Amino acid sequence: MLIKTEAIVLHSLKYGESRLIIDMFTRQQGRLSFIVSLPKTAKGRMKKQLFQPLTLLDVETDVRPRVQLQKLTDARLSAPFSSIPFDADKLSISLFVAEFLYYALRGEQQDEALFDYVRSSLLWLDQCENRFANFHLVFLMRLSRFLGFYPNLEDYTPECYFDLRESIFMPNPPLHRDYLLPAEAGKLQLMMRMDYPTMHLFHMNHQERQRLLDVALTYYRLHLPDFPELRSLQVLQEVYER
Repeated sequence: MLIKTEAIVLHSLKYGESRLIIDMFTRQQGRLSFIVSLPKTAKGRMKKQLFQPLTLLDVETDVRPRVQLQKLTDARLSAPFSSIPFDADKLSISLFVAEFLYYALRGEQQDEALFDYVRSSLLWLDQCENRFANFHLVFLMRLSRFLGFYPNLEDYTPECYFDLRESIFMPNPPLHRDYLLPAEAGKLQLMMRMDYPTMHLFHMNHQERQRLLDVALTYYRLHLPDFPELRSLQVLQEVYER
């Protein structure tokens, strides 16, 4: 089936001398893997630069359900980034987000609302001039709404604990260790109410931001099987330690 769709590059891997295996999240087909032959001359259309993590593309492909690696007929930039590749802080955030999505969307089927959320978030980061330090925290927690384990914030009270396994606020601690005490549950609830335009109003130091990120990643590991340690996390931590 020949389709044209928007796509977000999640990961690319060199395969042999002149080919790439590329994972993308597409608007019409969800997660797909492609094999692409790189051109031997500068005139070829499938340039390696198109397949950097989080690049926004318009692609054309002949999708075959029983084929693991699809073939691209065409790929073009959909919305070129103007600042992410050239800003060290944004680039570190984007590499973290790309690795995170590579695992978080591992088996994701078609979900246009999810695709639009990721795409619009990346464009917001690219266009934002400053005060984006909390971007990755807001992005991760709001993404959980699309993946099915966003907590019910209406149950929150200042004395509540938060059960990370069940995604609920509760008046007493659960009988396991995966929960937050009321003070941290309050910070989590606050973070979940942030959005991109207002997140700069919530001032956090490095330790507080790192703790919330640790909590968010633990939360995802409890809800997504085989979610690994992220290699890009160290780079992101170094950015916020400067």
